[in-house]
Amino acid sequence: MNDEGRVVDRSGLSACIITYNEADRIQECLRSLSFCDELLVVDSHSTDGTRELAAALGARVIERDWPGYRSQKQFTIESARHDWVLCLDADERVSEPLRREVEALRAGGFPGYAGWSVPRITDYFGRFLRHGNAYPDRLVRLFDRRRGGWIGREIHENTRVQGRVGRLHGHLQHYSYRSLADHQARMQRYATLMAGALYDSGRRCGFGKVLLNPQWRFFRGYLLRLGFLDGWRGLVFALVEAGYVRRKYLELYMRGRGLAN
Repeated sequence: MNDEGRVVDRSGLSACIITYNEADRIQECLRSLSFCDELLVVDSHSTDGTRELAAALGARVIERDWPGYRSQKQFTIESARHDWVLCLDADERVSEPLRREVEALRAGGFPGYAGWSVPRITDYFGRFLRHGNAYPDRLVRLFDRRRGGWIGREIHENTRVQGRVGRLHGHLQHYSYRSLADHQARMQRYATLMAGALYDSGRRCGFGKVLLNPQWRFFRGYLLRLGFLDGWRGLVFALVEAGYVRRKYLELYMRGRGLAN
C-alpha cells in the first residue's frame, strides 16, 4: 500500500492523461487505451463535459487546479494505481501496432528496461507528417514511475528515467491541431510561456537569435530533414514552427530590455 492507503498493483499498467476542455478528443484517446488496467484522467475544471465523458468510459477522474504541464503530469503518475504508467495527452491515440507491443511487454512483466520510447506521428490536415522536425518525434511515454518521472520546465516538459530505455516501433498518433488558426494560436501561447520560463531561469538573447534561429529551424526541418516531401502540409508546418521560434526569441529579447508586457 502507498502512503494514502491505496493498494498499488506492481504488475499492472495505468494510462495517465491530463485534460482541459477536450470533449471532442478524449473519447478516442481513452478507447485506444482500453487495454490498460487503469484509465486515470486529471482534469483542470473543464466546462465542456470532458470529465463526464471520461468517467462514462471507465476512467477514474480527478479534478485539480492547473499548476503547469510538468507538475500536472507528475501528479497524475503519482496518483496512479500501478507503477508502470503509459502517459498520453488527450489529443494522442495508441495505434494498434503500438498496443500489441505494449501488451506483449506487460505480459512479460516489462522486462529489461526502465522505460520505452515511442515514435509520435502528427496528423496535419488529414494526413500524417512523415518527415521534417515533426517525425519521428521519439518520446519516453511508457516507464516505471519508481525509476522516472516528468522533469524540466512547466512548458515543453519531458520524461527521464534511471536505467535502460528500449525502443518501440508502433506509432503514437498525434491529432493536435484542429485548424491552422488553432496551430498558430497554440504556438503563440507556447512561445510566450517558453520566453517567460527562459527569462526566469536567467537566459537572455541578442537580436541575432531573433533573426537567425527561425531561419535555421525552417532550414533544418524543411530541407535537411526532408519536410518538403510532405508537400504543402510540410511547408505550412515548417513556416508555423519557424514563426514560433521567432516569437519566442523576440519576446525573450524584449523582456531582457524591460519592454515586454
